[in-house]
Amino acid sequence: MHAVVVEVEINDPEAARQGLADVVSTVTAAPGFVAGYWVRLDDGHGTSVVVFESEAQARATAPQADGTAPGVTMTSVEIGEVLASA
Repeated sequence: MHAVVVEVEINDPEAARQGLADVVSTVTAAPGFVAGYWVRLDDGHGTSVVVFESEAQARATAPQADGTAPGVTMTSVEIGEVLASA
């Protein structure tokens, strides 16, 4: 399994919360989706970890590192192998 880890700056908390439903719907429908977590760390920052069955599926679904979504600007996008889960 491989995970896509995204860090964001939250520019508009209400827009981010409203847009998240569309993001979650799109990501969970992607091939190889296993699990996803979207976390608000504070009013200005968030992170997500989305796990896929393969590296190829993770890469195909990962957003652009300089991308945006409603209310947020992505500051980091990384893909890594999942070594353990519980």
